[in-house]
Formats: sequence, C-alpha cells, structure tokens
Amino acid sequence: MRAMTVVPGKAGSASVGEVAEPPEADGTMLVEGVLAGICGTDLELVAGEFGSGRAGADQLVLGHESLGQVLEAPPGSGFSSGDLVAGIVRRPDPEPCPACARGEWDFCRNGLYTERGIKGDDGYGAERWRVDPYFAVRVPAELGRLGVLVEPASILTKAWEQVDHVGSRSWYEPKQVLVTGAGPIGLLAALIAAQRGYAVHVLDRSDEGPKPQLVRDLGGTFLTDLSELRVQPDVVIEATGAGPVVVESAKLLAPAGVMCLAGISPGPDRIEVQMDALVRQLVVRNAALVGTVNAAKRHYADAVDVLLAADQSWLERLITRTVPLSDWPSALTKKPGDIKVVVDLRA
Repeated sequence: MRAMTVVPGKAGSASVGEVAEPPEADGTMLVEGVLAGICGTDLELVAGEFGSGRAGADQLVLGHESLGQVLEAPPGSGFSSGDLVAGIVRRPDPEPCPACARGEWDFCRNGLYTERGIKGDDGYGAERWRVDPYFAVRVPAELGRLGVLVEPASILTKAWEQVDHVGSRSWYEPKQVLVTGAGPIGLLAALIAAQRGYAVHVLDRSDEGPKPQLVRDLGGTFLTDLSELRVQPDVVIEATGAGPVVVESAKLLAPAGVMCLAGISPGPDRIEVQMDALVRQLVVRNAALVGTVNAAKRHYADAVDVLLAADQSWLERLITRTVPLSDWPSALTKKPGDIKVVVDLRA
C-alpha cells in the first residue's frame, strides 16, 4: 500500500513509501484515503525539524488534514460504507491528564498525547487507513472534496472559541477584526469573522494571486502594510507567527481587545522589542494575548458547520492545486498563487 512517508528527523526523506495495511489497533473503521492537505507542519516534518513515528518504526506516514471514504464500519458506529469522514488528529495521553480525561486533549498538560501524522502515530496520508469511530467526523456529501478543509477549519473554530472566552471577561461586542496572514488559516479565520458579521481586514505581504479577491469577496479589506489599517481592531487573529507582525499588531489592539496567536513562524528570526512599552500598552488597555493549537472533537463539528454555511465556490478557490500520491513530494514546493495544496490519495 502506498503512503506519504518521511524518516523522522531526516531532512529530504519525503517519498512515496510502501507500508503495511493499517493495523486493526488503529480503529474498527476502515477508510479509503481520498485527499490529504499539505500545511506548514508537513513542511517542518519533511525538513526533519521534529516529528516521531510509532515505537520501533523507521518511518512516519504523514497526513493530518484528511478526507476519506468509509469502506467498513462496525454496527452501531453511526457510520456506513460510502460515508465521507475526516479523522481527528490528536489522541489523549494514556495517563490521562485532567484535561485529556475531560475530552480537552488539545489542552493536554503532560505532553504524552499522540498526533496522527505528527507525533507518535501514523497519519492519514495513505491509500487506506483505520480510525476509531469516536475519532472520526462525518463530512456531509454536499461538501465533497472540500471536506479536506475540516481539520484546518477546526483550528479556527477553536481560535474563535478562545477569543470569545477571553473577550467575555467584560462587556464584549467586537466589530473590527484584523487577520494577519492570508494563507489557508488566515482566510478561514476571515471567513468565520465575516460569517459573524464583523468588519474584516486581512494583512498579507503580497497582493499577487487570488488572495486579495478572496478577501474582497468576503466583504473584507486587503492590506499589504499595517499602516493601511484605518480602524482599531477589537480582535486580531494572528496566522503568520512572524515576530514583527505579532508585536506591531498587538500595539494596535483596542481597549479590552483580544489577540489570538494561531501561527508559528518556521524561521529562527530574532527581533528587538521594547517590551516595557508593549506591556504598558497591553496593561492600560486591558488587552489580552492568547495562544491556541490543535482542536478538540467539538471544534471539528463546528468546522463542518462553518464550511456548510460558506459559499462553496469560494471554498473551492482555496484549493489551488491537487497533486497525485504518486508525486506527492511535488506538493511541498510552493508555486505562485498557491494557497491550499492537496494530495489525491487515489492517484
């Protein structure tokens, strides 16, 4: 069986690997792989910067952004042959810690969790994979291949949940939202902001390709420099992880504003920051910065709702390139106009 594989910790080891059929220990539901999305985490795994396979394995099957079609499902599972599904990425630790014991494995406290295709377990980037029905999310047939966006969208439904939690510490009625970074995460953050009725402003360093029009089609404003922003944002969703952008955006927050950090920069860039001045601004404005990563099961269900409510033709434009499994490493090289690149696991 073919799969998207790397040797953990070894740069440049991405290949179309031959792997065994998925073991029944992975779950009682057998799924045919349909699509796997590529994101920055996959690029870091391929670069050998982090990642680990199963105990004793010398390779790791990638693919945490998944879409599959059920081949076999146990009676009473709620799934049937032919259903489209997305697999949840993180698994609770075996202890479990107090957070994992309550289904909040995205807030695991001891770090003993596993993540399909990232940490300690194979991913969904294979011709077939297994999953426990509890860790599968039904994708409505009307979404079709757009179901591959469920996992990245879940990151943003969690991010917005966190913004709401922090914002609700006082009177909370945001109107202006700044999203930094117009990649898939940033654009999905902007989509949710638009669905909520907020005024949306999206910053990206390049105005080439489809990104500006995608933002405008949401009713938003596209910016290439923060100096172009003419409002004070009540909420910032930060999707670049770039230090200078984080700092400058934080300075712009309105009183009681909330900034959610959802991006991690792949580079080791260092910047000089006058922390006392930044802290003063945050303190006197009652502003808050919060980080978020991964998602719990409910966030996947929320993501399905977000995608169903969106203009399907708009979502289609997020998927800018599809490559066959037989040549999946080519998905790792960014091309002009790329937003979301996916791998066709049937080709």
